[in-house]
Amino acid sequence: MATAKKTAAKKPAAKKAAAKKPAAKKAAPAKKAAAKKPVAKKAAPAKKAAAKKTVAKKAAPAKKAAAKKPAAKKVKTARKPNPAFMKPMTPSDTLAAVVGSTPLPRTEVTKKIWEYIKKAKLQDAANKRMINADDKLKAVFGGKKQVSMFEMTKLVNNHLK
Repeated sequence: MATAKKTAAKKPAAKKAAAKKPAAKKAAPAKKAAAKKPVAKKAAPAKKAAAKKTVAKKAAPAKKAAAKKPAAKKVKTARKPNPAFMKPMTPSDTLAAVVGSTPLPRTEVTKKIWEYIKKAKLQDAANKRMINADDKLKAVFGGKKQVSMFEMTKLVNNHLK
């Protein structure tokens, strides 16, 4: 029993020594650190991990603050439209029946076609991406009865000069 008390008394002392060892290990040569490791294997890894976590937590806010300081305010400029889209294009005779005969930019042509589609309720009820062509649009769409809205712009561009 007397030996059990002595070992129990030695264990807390070993833990206290292990708490001081990580700081000493950094300054000590590698040979001395390797010789001291077997003494306190259980306590040292847990404390090292805790020490690393606290260091990581302290370093992270500093990095965020440092990242914010050098950033300069960007001046917002008004977005300029692409001049190619704004150039007035003359519609063909078949497209003029839907849009009108005056020269319009491509964006306006697309808007007018959509107005026509919604007014005549030509959008497919089941799949809103599909457009059911009437007689006027069938000529623009190259004879197709149904066209997707993405394909529509491609087919309309063929009718612009």
